[in-house]
Amino acid sequence: MKKIHLVFLVLWYTLFSSPLFASGLADFKGRVTDAGDHEPLVGATVYISDLKAVTSTNVNGEFTLKNIPSKGRFLLEVRFVGYKTFSQIVDLSTINRLNIAMETSAIEGAEVVITGSPFSANNKTNSLSVVTVGKDKLAQAAGTNLVDAISKVPGISQVSTGGAISKPTIRGLGYNRVLTMVDGAREEAQQWGDEHGIEVDQFSAARVEILKGPASLLYGSDALGGVINIIDDLVPPPGSFNGNFTSSYATNNGLTASSLMLQGNDDGFVYRGRASYKNAYGFAYKGAVVPNSGFNEFNVNGMLGLNKSWGYSHLTFSRFQTNIGLVERGPDEQGAYLDEDGNVVSKAEARERRIGLPFQNINHYRAALNSNFILGTGQLKTTFAFQRNIRKEFEESTTEPGLNLNLNSYTYDVKYYFPNAGKWEPAIGVQGMYQNNLNKGDEFLIPDYNSNNIGAFVYLKRNFDKGAINIGARYDYKKINGKALAVDGEPLFTAFDNQFSNVSGSVGFAYEVAKNLVLKGNAGTGFRAPNIAELAANGRHEGTFRYEIGNSNLKQETSLQFDLGLEYTANAVTFGLNAYANRIYNYIYSGNFNNEVTGISDGNGMTETLPVYRFVQTNADLIGGEASMDFHLIKSLHFENSFAYVKGTNRANDQPLPFIPAASINNELRFEPNIKGLAGTYMKVGLTNVLKQARFDSFETQTDGYTLLDAGLGTSINTKRGKLNLWVTGQNLLDKKYFNHLSRYKMEGIYNTGRNVTFGISVPFL
Repeated sequence: MKKIHLVFLVLWYTLFSSPLFASGLADFKGRVTDAGDHEPLVGATVYISDLKAVTSTNVNGEFTLKNIPSKGRFLLEVRFVGYKTFSQIVDLSTINRLNIAMETSAIEGAEVVITGSPFSANNKTNSLSVVTVGKDKLAQAAGTNLVDAISKVPGISQVSTGGAISKPTIRGLGYNRVLTMVDGAREEAQQWGDEHGIEVDQFSAARVEILKGPASLLYGSDALGGVINIIDDLVPPPGSFNGNFTSSYATNNGLTASSLMLQGNDDGFVYRGRASYKNAYGFAYKGAVVPNSGFNEFNVNGMLGLNKSWGYSHLTFSRFQTNIGLVERGPDEQGAYLDEDGNVVSKAEARERRIGLPFQNINHYRAALNSNFILGTGQLKTTFAFQRNIRKEFEESTTEPGLNLNLNSYTYDVKYYFPNAGKWEPAIGVQGMYQNNLNKGDEFLIPDYNSNNIGAFVYLKRNFDKGAINIGARYDYKKINGKALAVDGEPLFTAFDNQFSNVSGSVGFAYEVAKNLVLKGNAGTGFRAPNIAELAANGRHEGTFRYEIGNSNLKQETSLQFDLGLEYTANAVTFGLNAYANRIYNYIYSGNFNNEVTGISDGNGMTETLPVYRFVQTNADLIGGEASMDFHLIKSLHFENSFAYVKGTNRANDQPLPFIPAASINNELRFEPNIKGLAGTYMKVGLTNVLKQARFDSFETQTDGYTLLDAGLGTSINTKRGKLNLWVTGQNLLDKKYFNHLSRYKMEGIYNTGRNVTFGISVPFL
């Protein structure tokens, strides 16, 4: 399998010089003006995502996209602060100049969506529910990690382990039911673990696109619940070289986070480099600091590529490295935290910047080659990636890990987009992955295994004047081989050889029923093969407070979801309403049944009693919806509101499903005054209302509702090198003690994070 992937890589590099990809050169020019007074807009960003081509307007509002193909249909997008985003499909064989009049708006408009459809398209023609969070919003959210920063998006929640680890859930589905895409490739980093977060540099995300609902048609297994697509910055315009330094400090856990980035474009040779570092001590809530809940993180990543008339090819590479303290026990009856000898750990000691036992050490290496070859008026997009995830857990020694997992993943994704005349957009694709996982420690939770899967799909989109319809089908096959293992003569894992296959499909529509009012609908099936922990786990995982036992007889999950949405976007008000019903067959979950427990020896004559969690299956229903309404009755004043609710039901006994987030209501009042000499100034205050979760499985407990007060302010200063950004964000300002229903520390009586104020600065240079 490794040789096959190497042959693919050599083949694509060889084809770079082939006349097959030769295409005529062209310059696309235009002018951007205000639709009202026809004055030029200076500094508007103009780009074509499918070509990685970007430029900006000059003092006359004029722009030139250089050295782009002379043929093909592509989506052109223009963005400027205070104006509605402009997007239009342009046929480069018939047009090479465009005059664009942009309309002022308090709402800049939805970003171009590239995850919901193989073709880049305006959100109005996308039948799936997709939400985009831009770089500024990510920074202003002041999250301790990327998932934390997007957790207030309606329908998005997080399974949290303190301030260091967050796992995304979409409409009540998480773990291996939500696929994370980085550098165009699916992330593979032992997602089955409760305390296994995503391994990506938070600062490298230019925006995050969240696809809510089954996306198995385009992404295969593990996209049954949705997709988190993390997208890096566009390359700079030709002839430019610039950089940026970002830094922030958070008061709750002393989190210092800094990132340095340099990038350039030398006549189509593009490059970028970034280094980031984070360091935090234990997080706090009113009256306590949680010992050994700190973390540190060091990341480096880079990109080298070519942007030419035949398209582009970019090689990205990264190393993510982190150390995370694991909390073994909660406070005593008086609320104090004790060490192993029964001594009280003081707040000063808990705030020391050191990681004690037990802790995780994670190294994640990633290399991905992303290309788009222009073949006449068609496109061939390819992604080949290699990832190595080395996960070590230290319990008794700081030098010898107990659990030591080494996962190698090889992924490929090849799509061909047929030439089209603007109405019909057909595409085909093939995707696959080979994995090998080895245990190199002296403790075991999952066996060594190999996994191989492949999938192929066909997709067709039909565009109309006021909308579009789409339909597609896909076939997937996955094989996983678990290895047998005996410890001290006792069998721990039994060998197995499982195979899974599935046919899935999707059909949807988007239609503008009235001006600015779009109705969307989608019916799709999803597919997920069981992960290795569900099939074969047998052991205690440090930091999970339980003993897990898998089941190699589990069947694959399949789902059928119906999604209906209504979106209205005008200058002064917007609203969105989404409702969905999702039936999952053979839904897999773990539970502590009949209060089963087991004793675990620590090797020193002491035995710890842990609850036993076994993986079982049932048929399940998840129904719910999201609503949002934003008022902009005064241009500088924004009142944004959202609501999300999901109900999970076990159809076998009509009882609630476990680990379902509580309903939430978010309100934010945002004032954006126009101050001379400054740009993007804002002041905001918000309330997060999480309702009581009274629907819970038999081994869970009820979680009370709570209200959190947030606030923030920020501004930008225009400099010769770009915008210098400053911001302050306050979270849980009333220092409320509360439990989130999806907090893994709740069972130990550890509250969520208390008051936190984050100060940030972003400085352009060069």
